[in-house]
Amino acid sequence: MRLPAILLALMFSVTSTPLLAQWLKHPTPGIPRTADGKPNLTAPAPRAANGKPDLSGLWQRISPKYERNIAADLKPGEVQPWAEALVQQRMEDLQKDHMSVQCLPWGPSYSNSVRKAKIVQTAGLIVILDEDLTYRQIFLDGRALETDPNPSWMGYSVGHWEGDTLVVESFGFNDRTWLDRNGHPHTEALRVTERYRRRDFGHLEIEITLNDPAVYVRPWTVALNAELEADTELLESVCNESKKGLDLWVGKASDEKKSEKKVAPEILANYAGTYQELDNWGTGPHPRIIEITASGEALFADLKGRGKVQLVAQSETTFSGFYGLGIKFVRDGQGVVTHLLEMHVSGDYRFRRAR
Repeated sequence: MRLPAILLALMFSVTSTPLLAQWLKHPTPGIPRTADGKPNLTAPAPRAANGKPDLSGLWQRISPKYERNIAADLKPGEVQPWAEALVQQRMEDLQKDHMSVQCLPWGPSYSNSVRKAKIVQTAGLIVILDEDLTYRQIFLDGRALETDPNPSWMGYSVGHWEGDTLVVESFGFNDRTWLDRNGHPHTEALRVTERYRRRDFGHLEIEITLNDPAVYVRPWTVALNAELEADTELLESVCNESKKGLDLWVGKASDEKKSEKKVAPEILANYAGTYQELDNWGTGPHPRIIEITASGEALFADLKGRGKVQLVAQSETTFSGFYGLGIKFVRDGQGVVTHLLEMHVSGDYRFRRAR
């Protein structure tokens, strides 16, 4: 006897959901834990058999500033004018040519992204796995870095230890990827040096030095962190499964200016303050803080660690332009602003006014 399709679907749901939950909540064996059983992220960093720090684990990168703007610390004039113009055009086009939208490997920008990465370390090779099925190999066997490579998405990497710090030299990237979400470009001459230091069990310090003289007048270094994601697992996330992303990626960033409303300066001034998140989401550090400032007829928002942007009024209380999201201010019965809502397609996230 054949089972009805709806019954088969229900059976699949009942049997598959617990298995998925087991993968996402499976305790990581052999790790230090606190008295209440939670991973002890401040315990000493583990060592490999050769005495070197063991970087193995699933890591969540935390890079709210450099994920979006790798050149945030560069001074005016230190980026070639043609590159600055290209960044502005990519932002105007809502970053529709970003690798994540095109379902392409991210290249060197994986390192300063906010994506998860699983590090598998052996004595002669480190492999870094990404949830989009991209992998990266860092050879520790003493070989020299390629000097005339065939350019590739992920480039070529060799590493060595300087004390407890892993130093990785990379070269041979093709020029089809961006260095950040905003769209800073690079050429095939790009060289990247990364320094990884596991300061304790749950925290990884990362420094990235970029050198591409065809685009940037000097090398520069950015610093970010990663936190160990224990008691869970890396699951694949393949962006081109639906093949519908680009169909919905329409419009221009400047379109929101067409519907901009005028809001009186005294009203904007009432929104100024510090707002602290109540609903944690995404990568840390938490709690996230939004600073709102007003200057005349302009309102600005600064997500702490990412940088200030000017908001565009769509009504007296609702504004666009917050890194592609919206902000709505909430008043109490006396007209006092108590909250703001960070507006997402999936729902609003609340931020309480702290001062």
